[in-house]
Amino acid sequence: MNIGFCVFFAVFCSPILQIMNFQLTEEHKAVRQAARDFAKNELLPGVIERDEKMKFPAEQIKMLGELGFMGMMVDPKYGGSGMDTISYVLAMEEISKIDASVSVCMSVNNSLVCWGLEKYGNEDQKQKYLTQLASGQKIGAFLLSEPEAGSDATSQRTTAVDMGDHYILNGTKNWITNGNSASYYLVIAQTYPEKGHKGINALIVEKNSHGVMVGAKENKLGIRGSDTHSIMFQDVKVPKENRIGDDGFGFTFAMKVLAGGRIGIAAQALGIASGAYELALKYSKERKAFGTEISNHQAIAFKLADMATQIEAARLLVHKAAWTKDQGLDYTLSASMAKLFASDIAQFVTSEAVQIHGGYGYVKEFHVERLMRDAKITQIYEGTSEVQRIVISRTVLKG
Repeated sequence: MNIGFCVFFAVFCSPILQIMNFQLTEEHKAVRQAARDFAKNELLPGVIERDEKMKFPAEQIKMLGELGFMGMMVDPKYGGSGMDTISYVLAMEEISKIDASVSVCMSVNNSLVCWGLEKYGNEDQKQKYLTQLASGQKIGAFLLSEPEAGSDATSQRTTAVDMGDHYILNGTKNWITNGNSASYYLVIAQTYPEKGHKGINALIVEKNSHGVMVGAKENKLGIRGSDTHSIMFQDVKVPKENRIGDDGFGFTFAMKVLAGGRIGIAAQALGIASGAYELALKYSKERKAFGTEISNHQAIAFKLADMATQIEAARLLVHKAAWTKDQGLDYTLSASMAKLFASDIAQFVTSEAVQIHGGYGYVKEFHVERLMRDAKITQIYEGTSEVQRIVISRTVLKG
């Protein structure tokens, strides 16, 4: 072989070899198995009841924290597990196969709250808040969306007026996951309206602060066990030391943490799809029609083939996004692609799973109808599919 080619291959193609190594480490496999066992043993019993009664899985979340799943990527010196993003998405997929209401709580605490504090918070903030959140002693929430500021995150109506050594916070936030269960809120608010998105700040607000009010729990189509509320602030005093980053850093902070959050939601969508597929596969081998198992009929077999292929494609995108983040590279594009594709696949696969189950797919005891309802939200939160297409198109058009 030409030695020049060998040098070229070694220098320029070795990163490709890294990317193309799809084998999980033993540590990754152990994390996946631990999450799988937890989901089967602790989440599956009672999941239908929690969905019907909109019951927050407080005990299960506490156990997740004890296992180290609520601060997976946080340095152990701050109470975290010190794992990589690949470990995180593996765990998210397994938890989401069984209960997406649990996995969204896990996602917000890991991707938005803990990662944001560790990356951009100061040492005092990490010691005071992050250690409790990463260890699972407390739960966090991320407050960005408003009645008139969902996809348009620049239009913040919640205000944080600078009073010298503190801010006075007023406004309303909508669709807040962990809204009533969280002890600490990361709140995005406008301090200097004349500066637009450069006048926005990110503040750590303690739930028990005077003037914080929690609205009624939302009665939702899916992820009904998750704790979704509106949060109102009326003249809430927030110490200046609770601001994250420099003055005016809030919008940038929100966009940075949301990019990582999209990897978590992509993994959730992947898990929902995988869970539905596994149920459909199992059912197709048990249910008989026209004298044989329905999996032997081409109409069903081809559905399963399409589902398996789409899920594997989504998994590769999710793992690529996680790997990109772990390498310290810009993961904005890969996160948006993963979330866009995986959420669409979750919708497709769960619908097909219901179809394969026939009439049984329409009743709660077979689980797939819940997974289909849970799948829809993955196309909406952490940035709608339309927003993901904006992010992707802007990047590809730049060349």
